[in-house]
Amino acid sequence: MPPQDRTGAPAADASAQPPYLDPATPLDTRVTDLLSRMTPREKVGQLNQRMYGWDAYRRTPDGDFELTEALYAETERFAGLGALYGLMRADAWSGVEHGRGPGAEDSADLADLVQRHVLERSRLGIPALFVEEVPHGHMALDGTVLPVNLAVGATWDPDLYERAAAHAAAELRARGGHVALVSALDIARDPRWGRTEECFGEDPYLAARLTEALVRGMQGTRELFAADKAPVVLKHFAGQGATVGGRNSAESELGLRELHEIHLPAARAGVRAGAAAVMAAYNEVDGVPCSGNRALLTGILRDDWGFEGLVMADGLAVDRLARITGDKISAGALALNSGVDLSLWDEGFTHLEEAVERGLVSEETLDVAVARVLRLKFRLGLFDERSPTTAPPVGGRQVSTALARAAVTLLRNDGILPVPATVSRIAVIGPQSATAAHQSGDYTAPQPPGADASVLDALRRLAPPGIDIRHAPGCSLTGDDLSGIPEAIAEAASCDLAVLVLGGSSARTAGTVFDANGAALTAVSEMTCGEGVDLAGLRLGAAQYALLDAVVATGTPTAVVLIQGRPHVVPDSGGAVLTAWYPGPWGGDAIAEVLLGLADPTGRLPVSVPRSVAQLPVYYNHKDTEYGAYVDESAEPLHSFGHGLSYTSFAYGTPRLVGSAVEVDVTNTGRRHGRAVVQVYLRRLITPVWPRTLELCAFEGVNLAPGERRTVSLSFDVPPGAGAVEIRVAESARAALTAAPLVLDLRDRPQSFTAPEETPL
Repeated sequence: MPPQDRTGAPAADASAQPPYLDPATPLDTRVTDLLSRMTPREKVGQLNQRMYGWDAYRRTPDGDFELTEALYAETERFAGLGALYGLMRADAWSGVEHGRGPGAEDSADLADLVQRHVLERSRLGIPALFVEEVPHGHMALDGTVLPVNLAVGATWDPDLYERAAAHAAAELRARGGHVALVSALDIARDPRWGRTEECFGEDPYLAARLTEALVRGMQGTRELFAADKAPVVLKHFAGQGATVGGRNSAESELGLRELHEIHLPAARAGVRAGAAAVMAAYNEVDGVPCSGNRALLTGILRDDWGFEGLVMADGLAVDRLARITGDKISAGALALNSGVDLSLWDEGFTHLEEAVERGLVSEETLDVAVARVLRLKFRLGLFDERSPTTAPPVGGRQVSTALARAAVTLLRNDGILPVPATVSRIAVIGPQSATAAHQSGDYTAPQPPGADASVLDALRRLAPPGIDIRHAPGCSLTGDDLSGIPEAIAEAASCDLAVLVLGGSSARTAGTVFDANGAALTAVSEMTCGEGVDLAGLRLGAAQYALLDAVVATGTPTAVVLIQGRPHVVPDSGGAVLTAWYPGPWGGDAIAEVLLGLADPTGRLPVSVPRSVAQLPVYYNHKDTEYGAYVDESAEPLHSFGHGLSYTSFAYGTPRLVGSAVEVDVTNTGRRHGRAVVQVYLRRLITPVWPRTLELCAFEGVNLAPGERRTVSLSFDVPPGAGAVEIRVAESARAALTAAPLVLDLRDRPQSFTAPEETPL
């Protein structure tokens, strides 16, 4: 059989191949050679990501896939295809569900079918990038759903998250996808924002460590991506978590120092870890939209940080620039000149050839962007092989459950947990108790029946024999219907323990009205979180509070479980309170294991929990001013950043400085195995600018058997310009305020950390 090239056609003599098709040729040479052969139309095509991927195919009556006229028109328009978004996306917006879209068994075949078509339409045989949403697992039918980012933040465990990210990347690549869009850079400064669930938390250091873990897990460390690794597009750059009023895509009132200290460290950490791409955010910074902000995308990202990867615009963000440029042609030119390389659904980038002809964009600028797109394709090996070479990874449920288990955070416990051996009857109550449909957060594909575990299901399966598990929902997630509360009261009163499962939902259904970029315009009745679902208040549905009061009033010991995508305002009226955030479809197992004492609660808060919305903001690392209380309310959060209880207890020795690290002895003084999370906070004393009250600068989880003592050593960096600092080691930000400090005077000593010049915006 004669040798074949990647399109399946007989290969020409190797000596006649152009350099860009020779895998032995250096990567930069391949990019330069291919770029030199391209027409302006072909170049512009590489920078356009116009289609919704689900419009590129349809199912035939016999179950096969066929390509649509829409895909044919797109590849004809640009003599090929630069990138295709969401070929495997499944949700209410795309309308893709089981039976219509590609599943685990045929996604790779669909990707291969589309890629063959692209190669046939491309004169030079340039393949397309298949870009997929991977916010918490691949957003596709049969994809493993992981807990949301806020739950990941609650684990304080970068190594565990790195393993989960590696699993998600392997799934994506095995199904024919190439590039993963992952939220990582947004910092949760206002929990009213519906996308709070997509943040790792309120702290830049915690977010930076988890962003590094994400990049390592998904991409690996090689320049050429392994067959089970995927380049990451880190979302969103920058400051989107600081929009006014917690409203999605609104303006952000950010000073330069706030931007650098809070909203850029995670991005910088991701760039240092080797992130292949970042996505420019929707918001503006000091009046300049991120997708048209050259100081941000070129000055900081490329000139200061040395980033050489790809910058993608968020969906339709380029066209929004027409509000300040006057038309979409100049909007596309502004975005390209500012540093955007790849569009998403917009019209502005389709006119780049005309923009070059009119002198709005130089041909050199166009070539630089095209080269970045081509380079990523070469790094993925798309010119050298067509099909995925690895089998789908196994163990997705175990990976997801492990992450969910590590995120469960015990906020309060008067001794009723873990469930005592004397308990014989448990009432499982609440709108989140018997369903897993609302455990997975926004950006989740439809799940097959039975591929999940609710709290009720898990307790019935995992509780010791002889325990009678009873159930009453009590009320719905939203609304004020109290008709189910009497039954719930009766069940609670007849039992030894009540497990009351409350919370919110980001689940989108067919009734959701969507904006052109997929954000919810009108939320369905149970949707209280997610993109486009911003709240003026932080209360749950009214009936949930009535149910909580009624169940506690029975006198039955009550453990409150919160399944939520943001910290809602819920009184600490139960005997125990724990939050699992959105733990994923198997989160019920993780919650039940913690309730029953089969697992220790190891989560720590990644955000401060407010007492009321009127307090906001309540993040711990505010400026160290005379931060007085309100006359009618405490200014302190109900639970502070870093807080989390265990079923055992820990004692901390006196911390000491050893070289550039702080050491502390930690002892498990209880009777159970447990995981302490040692947190190191820095307080600037002498500094040229007004300091923050505290800043997390290091942390480490340590597993200890009963009675075990271990010395924990944590390295940390000192911020530039700090003349003297205090180092405080504690179990939470609140505890750090009263911890005995170590004073480090750096005025006559070299500092371990240097930052680049802060580029003005």
